[in-house]
Amino acid sequence: MQMLMLPILEHYNETQQKILWYLIGNLSTGQHYFKSKYIANDLGLSSKEVGTNLGILSDICDDLKITRWSYSHSTTWMVTQRS
Repeated sequence: MQMLMLPILEHYNETQQKILWYLIGNLSTGQHYFKSKYIANDLGLSSKEVGTNLGILSDICDDLKITRWSYSHSTTWMVTQRS
């Protein structure tokens, strides 16, 4: 997979930057589904903080398609690279 070249520092707040770098790193290993609680745990954030920011990013991020996929003990997000 080609590494995304996002203008992350220019367009997103610090929390959103952390989440995007996390997603990009895991997409490069083939992962496409992410639970908010696991992202939160790995990044030292709250699940609510992650969910709120992923909701925002799903609307404003042009390089990744972020979709709320399901809810089972934590929101699952499907993330893919936009072509």
